[in-house]
Amino acid sequence: MTQHSSEDLLLIEGFKQADTKESSFTLIVKKYQERVYWQIRRMVITHDDANDVMQNVFIKAWNGLENFRADAQLFTWLYRIAVNESLTYLEQQKKRSSISIDGSGLNLEDKLQSEKDFDPNKAVWKLQQAIQQLPEKQRIVFNLRYFDEMGYEEMSQVLETSVGALKASYHHAVKKIEDFILHH
Repeated sequence: MTQHSSEDLLLIEGFKQADTKESSFTLIVKKYQERVYWQIRRMVITHDDANDVMQNVFIKAWNGLENFRADAQLFTWLYRIAVNESLTYLEQQKKRSSISIDGSGLNLEDKLQSEKDFDPNKAVWKLQQAIQQLPEKQRIVFNLRYFDEMGYEEMSQVLETSVGALKASYHHAVKKIEDFILHH
């Protein structure tokens, strides 16, 4: 059984009562929105895209929380929705850009370079560029481990993948990032 913070359990219980449903949900959003936002933002790059995806995540959370069984932590569950919604969003973007006649479909690296304080010489931006070269799965694993400092056990719940596979993905991601930074 996963250890829940007692605060989360109270919020979940509150959500399931008609008279405290909205206020409990507001508190859940307040508590987790920043971490969820950055998880999404690191995948979709721009603030506007991240905001769109985050709205979808919390709509899904609102609709799903009624049946939340608390066999995962609330945060892990929200992260899983965020990862899935981000991937769905990126998929839609890919489809959209492949059918845009003028070829104006922005890829993630272009989006990154058009961010207002982008500077390719700064280490932090170089790291971001390197991350964008990774295959999606490795990118998610790297982000969760490096930025969110999530343990492999929790990550395996979020991504529904074995710990061994996640360690291998992270190892490959780090290697690719080091290569990119060395050669750019």
